[in-house]
Amino acid sequence: MNKNKAIRAKLAQCLCSYGLAALLAGCAGADVMTHDTQDPAVVWGKPGRMPQADLSISHDPRDPYEGWNRDVQAFNDSLDEYFMKPLARGYQWITPTFVDKGVTNFFSNVDDIAVTINDLFQLKFTQGSMDAGRFLVNTTAGVVGFVDVASLLELPKHNEDFEQTLGAWGVPSGPYIVLPLVGPNTPRGFGGLVGDTVVNPFTYVGAGIGTAVYAVRLGDTRADLLTSSKIADEAALDRYEFIRNAYFQQREYLVHDGSPPYREGFEDDLDQEMEDSLNSGQ
Repeated sequence: MNKNKAIRAKLAQCLCSYGLAALLAGCAGADVMTHDTQDPAVVWGKPGRMPQADLSISHDPRDPYEGWNRDVQAFNDSLDEYFMKPLARGYQWITPTFVDKGVTNFFSNVDDIAVTINDLFQLKFTQGSMDAGRFLVNTTAGVVGFVDVASLLELPKHNEDFEQTLGAWGVPSGPYIVLPLVGPNTPRGFGGLVGDTVVNPFTYVGAGIGTAVYAVRLGDTRADLLTSSKIADEAALDRYEFIRNAYFQQREYLVHDGSPPYREGFEDDLDQEMEDSLNSGQ
């Protein structure tokens, strides 16, 4: 079970970081089939995966559009397999490790602007002052964020976004929906994404510079997830359900600051999914 929890935590981190890459190029993963696949030997041209049962009628009240969602996830997965993964591997191959780490730190530092704003919106003034200090330290002593000096000074990295702010204000998530290029989402999540975009300084630079910056971030983010994205492919009997459950669990965890409310009859879908998968492989 501890192994399952570690896998779940890694996937949650993966999904959390996945937002930008998914928004720009549909990074939802690879090797998933649609609900109407008929040939057990063919899954986007790849053998070895048995077809899932017809799930066009949703069995989860959070997912009333499951048929649509599975088809769109298959589209996003195919795009990821044939475009995003080769791009990420190329980026990883040509980029020295210390440069890759510096680029990741730089964009993490830019994100701290939105983190600080959302701290204030959620009335987390102490955490907000820490995150503002983190941004100032890394922007100056850390050479515009390429070096994470703040962590050495025990100013930890926090994760706050506008969807968490909406959730803290009592806005319900709404139904699960997978959007082309955007990936796993909800109406509340999409609203949060708009808010995060508004406060991102690169939204307001010239089109040429902005495109170049987002292209670098896209390659960097997807390269960092090359290992993590294997989890959903290898650990779940039904990868679609695995990602959906992980998405909701991770968002609830963040909105409630690590203490999500208990739901009657909810037995931890991810652990059960991984246990079934492990047992089937024995």
